Amino acid sequence: MHVHGTTVRQRAVSLLRDGARNADVARKLNVPKGTVSYWKHMDRAKRGECPGRGGSQCPHCDGTLDASAYAYLLGLYLGDGHVAQSRAMRSPSLSITCDGKYPGLTAGCEQAIRKVLPKNSVCRVARKGCWEVKTYSKHLHCLFPQHGPGRKHERRIALESWQQTIVDAHPWEFIRGLIHSDGCRITNWTTRLVQGVRKRYEYPRYFFTNKSDDIRKLLTDTLDAVGVEWTVLARGSDPFNVSIARKASVALMDLHIGPKH
Repeated sequence: MHVHGTTVRQRAVSLLRDGARNADVARKLNVPKGTVSYWKHMDRAKRGECPGRGGSQCPHCDGTLDASAYAYLLGLYLGDGHVAQSRAMRSPSLSITCDGKYPGLTAGCEQAIRKVLPKNSVCRVARKGCWEVKTYSKHLHCLFPQHGPGRKHERRIALESWQQTIVDAHPWEFIRGLIHSDGCRITNWTTRLVQGVRKRYEYPRYFFTNKSDDIRKLLTDTLDAVGVEWTVLARGSDPFNVSIARKASVALMDLHIGPKH
């Protein structure tokens, strides 16, 4: 990925502060529009002008949380998300990495964030082969208490009781978020000898791959709750893969989840 120098970034920020549009700055400096948008967002945040910081009420604490959207966003966060805060930022940021091959996934992630934090702005940052969907809010540590130092698979991940209540009420949204982040729907094939003729058979299956034992268990416990049968497939000696291959369970997953798009 190309890294733009400090001089280019400072020039872009100067133009943006003077009122230039993101697209015009991107063309003028030959910088991706998403990068310009990110620079503008970071500059406004440093000056205390980051959109969405005005709301003082936490959607969880004040009881206005969109539970369905949150269940989906929680799944995305556990798979491909993180909360971070730097010294320059007054509020922490939530970032969800979405594969660039699936525009529907990116749009769904952005929509979920807007529903969970309706007073906050959301931006997309272009990365190599993906989009980083970001928002800033002082309530992120409350909404995602799983945040902590180090990688998720190197520390304990457990849901708070209020989060588990939401997952129990919206299990398919939670499963969808996990599958959309670290899962996939693929088509396998095999051959069988039928009356002396070898025929090819195709069958779909779902996979979920995550190094965290805790996160995999959150998925499998929820799959159990909705009646989906699953197995664990080891990659070498590591049981990182949850597989859903039985016909009835795949049909149930197709009804509620389906392939990423």
